[in-house]
This record gives sequence, structure tokens and C-alpha cells, in this order.
Amino acid sequence: MARTKSSRWRLRLFGAVLLVALIAAAWGWWTIHHWRPAKSAYPVQGIEVSSDDGAVDWKAAKAIGASFAYLDASASAFARDPAFTQNLEDARAARLQVGAVHIYDPCQPAEKQAANFMTVVARDSTMLPPALALDMLADDCPVKVTDAAVLSELMTFLNQIETHTGKPTILKISRGFEKRYHLATRIDRNLWLESTYMQPEYAGRPWMLWTANAMLDSEASANALRWVVVSR
Repeated sequence: MARTKSSRWRLRLFGAVLLVALIAAAWGWWTIHHWRPAKSAYPVQGIEVSSDDGAVDWKAAKAIGASFAYLDASASAFARDPAFTQNLEDARAARLQVGAVHIYDPCQPAEKQAANFMTVVARDSTMLPPALALDMLADDCPVKVTDAAVLSELMTFLNQIETHTGKPTILKISRGFEKRYHLATRIDRNLWLESTYMQPEYAGRPWMLWTANAMLDSEASANALRWVVVSR
């Protein structure tokens, strides 16, 4: 009889602990998916958007605090985001400042990638500085690309698109790319780092843009958005 009562209490205790864990997990999931840094800490905030994010209600994005949008425009030597032009028009109509992002491929020649970007993104002095997304490593390229070649090609790309835009490029560096190439200390450009909820420190120097939440749920889109803040 005593053993039966003891077993029941253990089951009840286990159930209570499990319930608390489930509630905590649900609260954590909800918090992460709805969290944005306080405006008092980061007054200037915005989003990064591509066609993969689906339709965006730009007026709603403005209403929840976005004052700018970075739009994925091109990738590698030939790929182009089919939503870029429409997103550009709609974001501007909602009175957001707009910038363009190129997703870099170390396996492709820099000149071809720069030409791709410049074909998609017209010369426009009202645009924000361009951003270069650096995440893909050269380790799996069909033809071997050395670390020195990656750096050299990057400088070629930067020189060409900066001549086109008239503005220095922002380097959007992933943690993995920085660990592999240590680019933040080799190229003197403003940084855009990524780290949901926790401030990123992996570049070893201050950042200008921070993707503070890469999976923000909001009324601005049916899909999660990437929420970005500007350092003070």
C-alpha cells in the first residue's frame, strides 16, 4: 500500500515538473518569436526581406517600428531575387529607407557577381549603402579557392559595386564565415552581424547592424521576418 502511494506521488511530481517544463518552453518559444530590442536602446530598427519571406505588409512593418528595409537583390553570378523590384517599390511607398543585399558565392568570379548585382540594383543616391552577405565557404567549390583568393576576389567585388553605388559596402558576416576567414580584421568596412536575442561579439570589433531576431512573427507577414537594428 505504501509503495503504491509513493509511486502515485512520484507520478504526480513528474507530471507537475513536466507541465512546468512545457509551459516554460512554450513561453520561451513565444518570447523569441515576438521579441524585438527596445526602441530606447536601439531607436533605428528595420527588416531584411527576400522572396522566400513571402508577401510583406509594408504599412504594418512601418507601424510596428521598421524605418528601413534591406532587400535581397542578387546572389552569386546569375541568381536574382524575383521580389526585389516589387519589394523596393512597396517599401518606398510605405516611406521606409531601402538598401540592397548581394549574397556572395566564393566559388564564382567576383566580376560576374558584381555585374549581376549592378544589373539588378540601379545607381541611386537615395539607397542605403549596399550590403554583402557572407556565409558560404569556399571549401566545397568545384575548383579549389584559397583563402588568399577569397580575400582578393572580395576586394574586387567591393571596388566594383562601390564605384557603382558611390557608397561603402556593409559586410554582413555570419559566425561561420568569420571563424573561417577572419574577415572583420582584414577589411575595413562597417559590419552587420547575426545573433538572435543575444548581442553578437564574434567579429572582435563593434557592429553597425545586428540581426537581433531572425524569426520574428508579426502582423507584417504570414512568415517569420529578420528584424535588424542599428547601433547607437
